[in-house]
Amino acid sequence: MDKHIIDKAKRIFEDYLSRQGSRKTPERFSVIDELYALPQDEHIDVENLFLKMRNKGYTISRATIYNTLDLLVECGLAVKHQFKDKVALYEQALTYKHHDHHVCNQCRKIREFSDARINDIKEAMGKSLDSKITSHSLVLYGDCVIEDCENLKLG
Repeated sequence: MDKHIIDKAKRIFEDYLSRQGSRKTPERFSVIDELYALPQDEHIDVENLFLKMRNKGYTISRATIYNTLDLLVECGLAVKHQFKDKVALYEQALTYKHHDHHVCNQCRKIREFSDARINDIKEAMGKSLDSKITSHSLVLYGDCVIEDCENLKLG
């Protein structure tokens, strides 16, 4: 990830924490470092983020990661997803471009996609409902036909 983006995220977070009267701890900012070091389309749960950070030598608790991710969601720096029976997953939001998700029922792989027709439907529904639709969430569940998925089905 671009260092400029991480620095911008840290400035936004610092301003947010100041306005909230919250502490600006190094651990909280290390969560930004690790979340924004992930590939832009990657989703991560608290446990995997905790293990990744511990393996890199951070001394941070799961509770601090949970709390920090909640703060990052509140201030618009992270997006939280809850897919079917999966634990909550997070992705970076600063460079977020709206997308929807496909989740495989078998291998649980999450794939992102965008389709302009969905926005057309959103706008049409807004008119129909006399509402300015500001966001939406679409998750498609199905069985992918990727070779790796087929191998998981056999195992």
